[in-house]
Amino acid sequence: MMLSSGSNFLHRNFFIIAFSIVIVGGIFIYGRHVTTNPRGFFIDESSIAYNAYLVSRTGHDEHGQAWPLYFRAFGEYKNPIYIYLLASVFRLTGPSILAARLLSVTAGLTTAMVLGLLSFHLTRRRGVALIVMGSVLLTPWLFELSRVVLEVSIYPLVLSLFLLCVQRAAIRSRWTWSEVVPLALTLALLTYTYSIGRLLAPLLGIGLLFFVRRSGWKGLLSTWVLYALTLAPLAVFNLRNPGALTARFSLITYLKRENSLRQTALDFLRHYAANINPWRLLVKGDPNSFQMAHVDGAELMLAATVLLAIIGACLVLRKKRDPWWLFICYGLVVSIIPASLTQETFHMLHLSPVPVFLLVLSVPAVAWFLAGNGRRRALLIVLAAFTLVQGATFQRRYATSADSVRRLHIFDAQYPNLIFAAALADPHRPIYLSDAYGIPGYIQAFWQATLQRVPLSNFVHLPVEDAPPSGAIVITTKDICSGCNILAESPPYTLYIAARSERARSPLPDNAFRAEISVANPPAHLSAGAPANVTVSIKNRSEVTWRGRDWTADPFQIAAGNHWLDGDGKTVINDDGRAPFTRDVRPGETLEIPLTINAPSRGGNYQLEIDLVQEGVSWFGLKGSPTLRLPIVIK
Repeated sequence: MMLSSGSNFLHRNFFIIAFSIVIVGGIFIYGRHVTTNPRGFFIDESSIAYNAYLVSRTGHDEHGQAWPLYFRAFGEYKNPIYIYLLASVFRLTGPSILAARLLSVTAGLTTAMVLGLLSFHLTRRRGVALIVMGSVLLTPWLFELSRVVLEVSIYPLVLSLFLLCVQRAAIRSRWTWSEVVPLALTLALLTYTYSIGRLLAPLLGIGLLFFVRRSGWKGLLSTWVLYALTLAPLAVFNLRNPGALTARFSLITYLKRENSLRQTALDFLRHYAANINPWRLLVKGDPNSFQMAHVDGAELMLAATVLLAIIGACLVLRKKRDPWWLFICYGLVVSIIPASLTQETFHMLHLSPVPVFLLVLSVPAVAWFLAGNGRRRALLIVLAAFTLVQGATFQRRYATSADSVRRLHIFDAQYPNLIFAAALADPHRPIYLSDAYGIPGYIQAFWQATLQRVPLSNFVHLPVEDAPPSGAIVITTKDICSGCNILAESPPYTLYIAARSERARSPLPDNAFRAEISVANPPAHLSAGAPANVTVSIKNRSEVTWRGRDWTADPFQIAAGNHWLDGDGKTVINDDGRAPFTRDVRPGETLEIPLTINAPSRGGNYQLEIDLVQEGVSWFGLKGSPTLRLPIVIK
């Protein structure tokens, strides 16, 4: 009787018990070591957290802007949704790495529950919902996104909420405001949460055309109009800040005015194909070494999940009249487009919607296996077991990578103790923060000061072209001069005392723009779009010493650079490569410096023009100095 009673209890409460196990397991996996793996705080995490703290206390960002729509940081603009959510958290908890990371963890766990709910709505089977939830929680891609304080961390959740709204609308015979408003608002969230959403959300909005027979044009047009109204703040911001939201994209895209339509289409197809590479998806993962929390050489998706997604796609494409599944297949296809417009291949952040669509496509396959005979269910059990084993193996790899040199470096793990604490221990005040272009280390000092309640009056953030005074204590991301008294180093940060006044930086006089340029063994042929290295010999023909820098990205830096001209001498590509001087070049002295050039993407006869430039002042050629032109055939 006792065994029978126990069996009945388990049978009656099986779903609650299984659901509890999945949720508790997810909390354990996602929540453990959240502040120590990754150890430290990535520079963009510090920027987001610091601005969220300021907004939570003052309503202003670090630049004094009240309630900004986009947050200016490091030459680009960060999206608002995550920062304002984190500001709400900090309003309750105060600033901390734990609270910030837990926001991303919560988003990851909630994504699993939303996709589980969506699975139940699609199949009305609790078992399907449990299996999908478990798959979500074990997916390496989504787990890694939940470990960092970045806008993209909540993007899978926002997309899942949108798909839940679409599914709810898909079963309605007519769309009323109860369907239109959630659809439009979640499309707006997709737009404002992460940069890829400014293209992906409109594409998904267009995809709602699959439902026009059911919703009618009135419901669809109402959704589009309401969504368009939510874009008004974005449009106003863009008018007031022209180019602000596209500056980053313009740096990483291959879309160039000089490219033909055919070449652009071929580039797009090549990048799109690279972004659906199954080897990257299932084995090697993101090739971009700067991806913060990714385990080098680890898969992004579990093999069983992808197999189920393929089976699911085959099952639903048989039912060509089901607009919901046609929309999901369409969504998977267009979700790869934003990432395919950039030079970066298989960028896991830009492709963050992909795992959500794959997991949704696995739902019909799981339902098909569960509804089948004993053999089908046995196969599903095998796939589930394989998912658990592969997921556990990934978790073990992730845990052992916590102290990898690469991750510690990317997350500035040694900065708080080795650099910041040592700076505070020194009696010199103020502490000067001196950064190179592209490495804004000041934000780490501001964030650590916030965490430790150190008044910001202890710090002076220097403009990049300014030098700290003699005897000052300095935290820098520049490669400093040999005369400085170094106290501590943790690349790219150096703590030092400026033992002497550093040389002032200023524009060269006109008579200093005189150079003789030559290249030994220049290439006669290059492959289209391929990079190449040339060694440039530069002689100072002026009577003025050209000041080189021990760092390479300051105003007034002198550098070699190149342009590409066509056969008639007309500029095809302006400002291609750069090779900054790293030492002084006295009158009559010669310097050899390597220069990386990038061949045009179209074949033909070109001229490679090499010149010198003083950043922020002028090219030497514009001041009358002869440039070097080399004929090169691009194949």
